[in-house]
Amino acid sequence: MEGGTEMRSFIARVCLVFLCLAVSPCAANAECLSREQGDAILSELRQIRILLERQPRRPGLMQQVPGPQDPAIGEKVVLRLASDLSLGRPDAPVVIVEYTDYRCPACAAFQAETFPRIRKNFIDTGKVRFIKRDLAQDAHPEALKAAQAGRCAGDQGKFWEMHDLLSENPYGPGPEGYARFARELSLDTRAFQACVGGDSHLAEIRASGQGAAAVGIRSTPSFVIGTARGDVLEGIGITGAQPYAVFEKAITDFLGRKTGIPGTD
Repeated sequence: MEGGTEMRSFIARVCLVFLCLAVSPCAANAECLSREQGDAILSELRQIRILLERQPRRPGLMQQVPGPQDPAIGEKVVLRLASDLSLGRPDAPVVIVEYTDYRCPACAAFQAETFPRIRKNFIDTGKVRFIKRDLAQDAHPEALKAAQAGRCAGDQGKFWEMHDLLSENPYGPGPEGYARFARELSLDTRAFQACVGGDSHLAEIRASGQGAAAVGIRSTPSFVIGTARGDVLEGIGITGAQPYAVFEKAITDFLGRKTGIPGTD
């Protein structure tokens, strides 16, 4: 799909830039490239290599391989719900919780390729309530600040709009980019900058990550799909930007049952 093609094209361009830096005379000059910059480049190259190695055979999809501590696909997971950022009917029969990181290319791939179909077929039709939770990875520079930018935009009623812009730019944009997005969304930029520049929402973001760790979720994107009873969600885990068919099957399985986990009585 178009989103996946753009993502791969972007990675290819980044690799080309890094290659040029490596062979240019400037790269050999310590005054041109600091050690910190060099380390940052090497770190980014390692991340790109890992992402490319994880590319599935199906074109246009970037998956993340579950880590040893992540729930296996289909494993039962129980979460407690709260005042979460969500789309869809509050009383929708199926609930999906996504743990995301705005500096995660696999999350961006899910957002570009799979989420629009889930939204059209299930969220907009009242069958699914979709909840976003932050899981800012320490390995991703600016992940915490990006999550904060999303929530600060949410203070002005523009969380989902900022979420979309952040998701489309997993390697950028940095503080200047957040300010640009705020202007594009017609936010009160002074209030937004004060929010992002302070400690606003950091406790909530960290608490979201702690909640993920409590159920064994440590990689992004990760999902829990199931049915809610009051403020308790009982569902199954899905890790990575899996094909739409994986989500479709899980959703329809739950829609076909009033209670319980697919495959159980």
